[in-house]
Amino acid sequence: MTAQTTNPPATPANPANPAVRQRLPFSPWSAVAIVVALTLALPILVIFGHVFIPAGEVWTHLRETVLADYVVNSLALLIGVGIGVLVIGVPVAWLVSVCEFPGRSIFQWALMLPLAMPAYIIAYTYTGMLDFSGPVQSLIRELTGLGYGEYYFPEIRSLGGAMAMLTLVLYPYVYLLSRAAFLEQSVCVLEVSRTLGAGPFGGFRRVALPLARPAIIAGLTLALMEVLADYGTVAYFGVSTFTTGIFRTWYALGDPAAAAQLAAVLLTFVFVLIVLERWSRAKARFHHTSRRYSTLPRYQLRGWKATAAFLGCLFPVLLGFLLPALQLGLWTVQTTEQWMNPAFGRLVFNSFWLAIAAAVIAVALALVLAYARRMEGGRFTAAAVRVAGMGYAVPGIVIAIGVMIPFAAFDNALDGFMRDTFGVSTGLLLSGTLFALLFAYAVRFLAVSLQTVEAGLGKIQPSMDDAARSLGMRPLQTLTRVHLPIMRGTLLTALLLVFVDVLKELPATLILRPFDFNTLAVRAFELASDERLAESSSAALAIVLVGLVPVILLSVTIGRSRPGQQGPTRAADEESPQKPLAMPAGTTNTP
Repeated sequence: MTAQTTNPPATPANPANPAVRQRLPFSPWSAVAIVVALTLALPILVIFGHVFIPAGEVWTHLRETVLADYVVNSLALLIGVGIGVLVIGVPVAWLVSVCEFPGRSIFQWALMLPLAMPAYIIAYTYTGMLDFSGPVQSLIRELTGLGYGEYYFPEIRSLGGAMAMLTLVLYPYVYLLSRAAFLEQSVCVLEVSRTLGAGPFGGFRRVALPLARPAIIAGLTLALMEVLADYGTVAYFGVSTFTTGIFRTWYALGDPAAAAQLAAVLLTFVFVLIVLERWSRAKARFHHTSRRYSTLPRYQLRGWKATAAFLGCLFPVLLGFLLPALQLGLWTVQTTEQWMNPAFGRLVFNSFWLAIAAAVIAVALALVLAYARRMEGGRFTAAAVRVAGMGYAVPGIVIAIGVMIPFAAFDNALDGFMRDTFGVSTGLLLSGTLFALLFAYAVRFLAVSLQTVEAGLGKIQPSMDDAARSLGMRPLQTLTRVHLPIMRGTLLTALLLVFVDVLKELPATLILRPFDFNTLAVRAFELASDERLAESSSAALAIVLVGLVPVILLSVTIGRSRPGQQGPTRAADEESPQKPLAMPAGTTNTP
């Protein structure tokens, strides 16, 4: 017998193959990702393009009269809210992570509840409670017999009031990331600090806090971006900021170019925050030197320390969620006749189907971008994914202006051409339609779904892609028949997160919604602006109740995020749980 030589099979021309990918500048998936990214970047490019347009009379007027107020008030809000969320978020995260006191197991998830309360809703609620005609001041006058002007009471509709409202609902950003960072820290590091004579506060200040600093700064940056994006709170309180100025310039002065130039200045503030956050992480880095993780022992607080910890965790929950939710519930019961009607049902229907449609679009786009990055993995694809995901950092009102300007220009150009050529008016095909609103939602909230989808895809081993290709599946078949069934839970989570964000979005919806089309957020804002606070409660309460669902999901996820929570180590910990640590610094507990 003579030996026969066989040639190895040719490498299939699959873009996912690294050898082929080096020869192809772009795969089809990469090309789609780049097109999607450029399309979603259109509003931001439009805003920045208006920086180079010569200043008109309106912009000159704004610059000479109110621009300084916008800058000063915006900076004051950033500083005030930044200090507030740090003072509240970091200490309570430390307390529920490493201390044992009455109510700790409840506070570890209850402290996230204010995240379900939009800032503009809590502003309406506290205004109704603390205004001159509200129950608090009415009770003071009744008990003291004093009249108007005879006693001091802080003005809720002020810059300080806006700081307080935003702080109460935004501190969970710092709390969430700080708590996750504290839970991930190795007990070995904390124990070493105690053997060197550091007490609980010393270990927190010298070890735990520096290790958690990147997460704390990231949470602070997210909170400050929400401050710059807020419109409902500052507009209702009469505080002049960039968002209120953009809205007035668009509607009252009727100058889209000046509104876009104001939006460009606001966008500069946002990018400065992003750059500062990344710079802070690059300048100082802290790493865990131990790979050993076990159940984090807790310091047992007793006496006045336990009481102080309990009250310190109670007040943010009480002021940021329980009191406003209780007031909204009372108002809703008192105004049953106003909302138990078909009109409210239409509001709920409009809000829910719009949020569902936006969530489906955002998750579908995120799936395309994330899978393109998995398949291609090149510089162009990675850059496209980053560009597409930067919309979440951009305030909704900026995106709305960036969408409306090109869409209106297209509609006007097409209508003029059709009139001149055929004598037919096409009307508004893009601007002022639900298409424009859904496009703005996709730009604004794609990052929420993109991060979730990328995390889900990252958990799928690349060997499963190789196995699918060996069975003759093309990339699209691999995605639909292999990845999607595995990622059902991830996709549902992404859908839910976008759904809730769209339901709460106010400024973009106010600008881009079609005529006679209302949502729960818009209706609550309209009624509150007319001082019909009690009547706005039903719409506001519906938004809050829906917002509780992702808060619960976040609580469960963070509780399982600590290394060592699964596997034999976790099982051993459950069989022999460690006792809480006593407060004296001399006591040690070996992990």
